[in-house]
Amino acid sequence: MRAFLAMLLISAGVQAADTPVTVILSGLTAKVPDGWKSEKPDNLLRSYQFKLATPDKDHADAEVIVMPESSKDVAKNFNKWTGQYTPPDDKKTEVVSTATTFEQAGATFHTLDVSGTWKYRERPNDAKTEKILPEFRTIWVMVIASGETTHLRFSGHVSAVEKHEKDFAAFLKALQAK
Repeated sequence: MRAFLAMLLISAGVQAADTPVTVILSGLTAKVPDGWKSEKPDNLLRSYQFKLATPDKDHADAEVIVMPESSKDVAKNFNKWTGQYTPPDDKKTEVVSTATTFEQAGATFHTLDVSGTWKYRERPNDAKTEKILPEFRTIWVMVIASGETTHLRFSGHVSAVEKHEKDFAAFLKALQAK
């Protein structure tokens, strides 16, 4: 019965809690950190989706999603993503966002870290799905390798992102060629 349940969960895109999940993206692979709860992706644009527990029970868990076959235009994506955030009243967007680039395992990683109030839309062109999420932080990563571009989004209340930031960075550093 346990074997059947495990096969059912894996075929549904979810792995049992004690089964390590290996993410494959743009020809790179890495196991996710302990504590990342694998979930069935919410939509077909996502290949992986994880929940990361928040330290503050007043806020929802953080989320990491992986979206393959994404747009390769770094400047356009970063401008779009930064535009989804309103910085605190006393700050400018440039102060609450940081962009970095690094090379690893034959891939280029472009990261954008933004915090403030997120005007989140489940579907980008659907204003009806917009939610205003204050005190949020998102780290977007574009991984470009082997002619493929994959987007990762790590988002949540600032306390949840801060709690899991080192694990997320370690996951990115662990990505190596298959």
